[in-house]
Amino acid sequence: MIHAKRLLSSMLLLSLTAFGSARWAMAATASTYPGTGGPVPRELNLQPPATEIAQQIYDLHTWMMIVCLVIFVAVFGVMFYSILKHRKSLGHKPATFHESTTVEIAWTVVPFLIVICMALPATRTVVGMKDTANADITIKATGMQWKWGYDYLKGEGEGISFLSNLSTPRSQVGAPGAPATEKRGENYLIEVDNEVVVPVHKKIRMVLTANDVIHAWSVPAFGVKQDAIPGFVRDTWFKAEHIGTFRGNCAELCGKEHAFMPIVVKVVSADDYKAWVDVKQKEMAALADDPTKTWTIDELKVKGEKVYAANCVVCHQANGKGVPGAFAPLDGSAVVNGPKADQIHVLLNGQKSGKYPAEMPAWKQLSDTDIAAVITYTRNSWSNKAAENIVQPAEVVAARK
Repeated sequence: MIHAKRLLSSMLLLSLTAFGSARWAMAATASTYPGTGGPVPRELNLQPPATEIAQQIYDLHTWMMIVCLVIFVAVFGVMFYSILKHRKSLGHKPATFHESTTVEIAWTVVPFLIVICMALPATRTVVGMKDTANADITIKATGMQWKWGYDYLKGEGEGISFLSNLSTPRSQVGAPGAPATEKRGENYLIEVDNEVVVPVHKKIRMVLTANDVIHAWSVPAFGVKQDAIPGFVRDTWFKAEHIGTFRGNCAELCGKEHAFMPIVVKVVSADDYKAWVDVKQKEMAALADDPTKTWTIDELKVKGEKVYAANCVVCHQANGKGVPGAFAPLDGSAVVNGPKADQIHVLLNGQKSGKYPAEMPAWKQLSDTDIAAVITYTRNSWSNKAAENIVQPAEVVAARK
């Protein structure tokens, strides 16, 4: 009994020593990021941490595993020692006592101390994860089927906004019932056309919401995972300690294209971030078309085809046929071939017809020119021959009011 008590009392000391050694070893290599920023084939542990919170989560994971291992060894060690050294064949007889106050106290106090030693650092980390105050930059991330929209709300880069789509070619993915025709790339399904760019050593607050179903913004190397819920605003934060590209995914089952909405965050130096902001702001200014400009139908069709490929083709397909039983076809659609005001209203406000399980989301985040272009494109494509076959940006501007 004395040996068992001594073994139990030494568990905490051994665990703390091992935990301290693990943290010291990780701190010693903190100057360079050891990971890739994304998943690695046959990786057994958590991704190497790139933020302080992720480091704490990694340490807690190590700490908990050490505690569990020590408890496992201690309990089964005592059990097998008792079985082998106190068996009947050696002449040992079972104890005759019915209760032991000492044992009762020991197996109550020791687990309590273990739980406290596990709970205190975990509580500190959870509280730290929720502290989004004093952020240097605030970015709004909007989940949608199936892409992310980003708006820089506060700090350097304020006013920048863009959509982030999967950039892996469909030829690498294939289609339902059809195999891929191209070899998978290095970043298959975890690459995007527009990365989130942030400066290193700056606190980034992420404000999260969704415009259709529940999504989740998750970047494992940052220790960040937060649900994006329609009608609610949630927030989280990270402060990257390393320059590099870090990858994540939507972590909520949000529909048939759930696997195709990755998250890519590029952490750069302060100077590189300033240069990116300048370039991005100039691009946005160049793309901000004058809504009073009158476009030709050919100009709108060319632009509309690009808007359609970036935002609509996943649900409605390149041939406009939609997905039977899931998404409405645009080829031959009564809305597309009917009054243009109705189609403008659908794109700005969304629609739930009841004929299909998937709801058409609102696309107010697109510019007036983009909406006019994609409507014009659909009205003049496939078998569609709408009487009102062109929409100008000014008409979209008027419909927003």
